[in-house]
Amino acid sequence: MGAVPDSPILDRSAVKAAHERIKQNIHCTPVVTSKTLSDLASIPRSTEALVGTPYKGETPARPRFRLFFKCENFQRIGAFKSRGAFHALSRLSPEQLVKGVVTHSSGNHAQALALASRTHGVKAYIVMPTISTPAKIAATKGYGAEVIFSGSTSQEREAVVEDVIKKTGAVLVPPYDHPNIILGQGTMALELEEQVRDLVKEDASLSSHGTRGMRLDGQPTMNGSSAHGKETSRERLAGHLDAVIAPLGGGGMLSGIATALHGTGTKVFGAEPSFQGADDGRRGLEANERVTSVKTLTIADGLRTPVGVLNWTVISDKSKVKGVFSVTEEQILSAMRLVVERMKVFVEPSAVVGLAVCLYDEGFRKIVEQEGGEEGWDVGIVLSGGNTTLEAISKMFATEDKYAERAEAKVGKNGERVAENVAG
Repeated sequence: MGAVPDSPILDRSAVKAAHERIKQNIHCTPVVTSKTLSDLASIPRSTEALVGTPYKGETPARPRFRLFFKCENFQRIGAFKSRGAFHALSRLSPEQLVKGVVTHSSGNHAQALALASRTHGVKAYIVMPTISTPAKIAATKGYGAEVIFSGSTSQEREAVVEDVIKKTGAVLVPPYDHPNIILGQGTMALELEEQVRDLVKEDASLSSHGTRGMRLDGQPTMNGSSAHGKETSRERLAGHLDAVIAPLGGGGMLSGIATALHGTGTKVFGAEPSFQGADDGRRGLEANERVTSVKTLTIADGLRTPVGVLNWTVISDKSKVKGVFSVTEEQILSAMRLVVERMKVFVEPSAVVGLAVCLYDEGFRKIVEQEGGEEGWDVGIVLSGGNTTLEAISKMFATEDKYAERAEAKVGKNGERVAENVAG
């Protein structure tokens, strides 16, 4: 993003400072619960469902979940990206802002930067690959940005961005691979913590841990002690999340959440689609090496990009991110149907990968069973956005064609169906 003179370090205090900078420009999005979905996630999977997985022949896990959904689909521009965009612009100097900003994105970051730029009276140049959906293109233009189209490969997009920078002097604001973006996205975790505490204070039955470690005013007792004087670890207190699981694309959100929650006792996990190698984060952790290229047409179009370089340093740190899990297209659609039909919440496919992991990934479910025991875990799930259309959703659920509605426009300049490293 150019030479930002006061680029902060990545720690919890910096996330808190970021939240102070942007809170007047963003929504504190709601946290909602669903007993139905918590109960469904707590039902053991059938032995038939484990056929074809590493857990074939094993006894299905019996995890117990209490789920808390952070609804970033209600964020400005309909997705969490507003947080990072507003924070990134807040850190630029007047001399940098006067020449405008530029980025490349297929949709959500494009809209977020366009909105933040309009709010600050800054010119925004947005390079969008032709894979971008018409709705996201229209929304980006609607916020006043100048949209410039490119091919879908990383080389094509970066060439157009470089051309814009040469002609205008605009400052690059990347979609995810920068500390100011990471810190901005991490602010949602601070809100989630406080909101869950408030919810459990009002209704202790929402938590797996009841009223353990809570005073009458809803705050944890000193040193985590119970009413009977027995020591209780911080991560098992009512109102304290055992885990948070968030979608993983470029990694701005996941690394931000991990930074915000580091040292709090809340475990952080990532979730990805597996289609056509979209699970680069999971594969990279297995190989102990960042995957640098992703070519996928997963329906989770906001996650069609590899983890960024800086983001990888956080996500590959076991003390910050405990693991990354992946789910199939069918599992994503199943989770999406539950959110829309049972919770009455309108989301895009990328938003529900965390819920899909809770419902269907046996490895994650075994962790919850083993570490949560009879009480289970209170788990925060980030619903990252809701930028899709009724037409797109209808086509996803109405057709037998597994490749249907993965893109609403041409992918490559010459019509080739390849999508490489496409940032959401």
